[in-house]
Amino acid sequence: MADATGPTSATDAAAYDDDALARLRRRTVGVLASGQILGGIAFGATISLGAVLAADISGDEAFSGLATALVTLGTAALAVPLAALARRSGRRIALAGGMLIALVGVAVVILAAGVRVFPLLLAGFALIGAGQAANLQSRFAAVDLATAASRGRDLSLVVWATTIGAVLGPNLVGPGEALGDALGMPPLTGPYVFTVVAQILAVALYLAALRPDPLLVATRIAGSAATGAAAGIARADRPRAAAYAIVAIAGAHGVMVAVMAMTPVHLLHHGADLEIIGLTISLHIAGMYALAPVFGVLADRLGRIPTILLGQALLTAALLTAAVGQESGAAVTVALVLLGLGWSASTVAGSTLLTESSAESLRTRRQGRSDLAMSLVGGLGAIGAGFVLGAIGYGGLALVALIVVAAVTVLAPYARAAR
Repeated sequence: MADATGPTSATDAAAYDDDALARLRRRTVGVLASGQILGGIAFGATISLGAVLAADISGDEAFSGLATALVTLGTAALAVPLAALARRSGRRIALAGGMLIALVGVAVVILAAGVRVFPLLLAGFALIGAGQAANLQSRFAAVDLATAASRGRDLSLVVWATTIGAVLGPNLVGPGEALGDALGMPPLTGPYVFTVVAQILAVALYLAALRPDPLLVATRIAGSAATGAAAGIARADRPRAAAYAIVAIAGAHGVMVAVMAMTPVHLLHHGADLEIIGLTISLHIAGMYALAPVFGVLADRLGRIPTILLGQALLTAALLTAAVGQESGAAVTVALVLLGLGWSASTVAGSTLLTESSAESLRTRRQGRSDLAMSLVGGLGAIGAGFVLGAIGYGGLALVALIVVAAVTVLAPYARAAR
């Protein structure tokens, strides 16, 4: 029986005409983009103070990086369970559930700051990783109802929305500290008020507005005798192409995180002030998200694999610029912008390829594995980059990262042959 928002049963699913499906798809993308903005605000405010809190409570700056590390590990640990939850209960429950777990994590962090217990603080950051896992899953939810002509564009619009939250979140630290003092919160935890509000709003948005659930509707359409645009949602399984997509996404993310994480250290050692470092990272983040719709359109028009290879070319240009111009702050900034653009092209096109290469019964499982691989490779990249930087310098790190780019490029025919 259909509810007020559209068909829900297998029989009703087949009744979606092209216009109804297009309206539902646009509405779903709008809801997910709004959720990404809220998630970006929550996550941005969290990361901004994580290292500071870890150093303050542990009493040792050497432990400051554990905050980000635990968030990354939490994201990796919860990626597959949240994907499994989506497969059973739909995107609506999975996305809201991830944000609720992250909300509990924020409460634990605030409690840990009050009682000054470092292990409890790390446990809170690990739980916060669930929010990032939900943010990652949102880009896949955007293409549950998309057809070949719009998958890249729809996914990229949700990725682009992250720009707003990523910019707003860190800038709420100052007002958050003042608000926290007024509320009598533990030192350095005031900005988490905005995190809590953003996560509560995201949970409410997903539960109230993500109806009918895009994944459940897509599953029912795939199992029905749908025609027209609805018939384009179902797709044959191409495991080789899906495997290549996971490799391309994880590889681009690992390269990006490894170089980006070491750039502030490198610039600081070469006399750059904090304003220059902040500007460089801001431009890098803009490169990651601001042009995502452009790469989405390219993925739809030129193809997924050509756009992935474009991303690898941009990453190659970034790494060579970083290696050759490592003594120049301007060259390093250009390299970071190119690094963000390469990540964006590879991630948008790779995520689109993964979705359309997976049959309905396997799609969410592979998406969860992709997010797991992405988070783990990023975490390992950040850890390993520090050792490489100390051994052979920033330019050497960039050249080592080229090995990953070369591997992703060489493997492209493997995915093409799987058509």
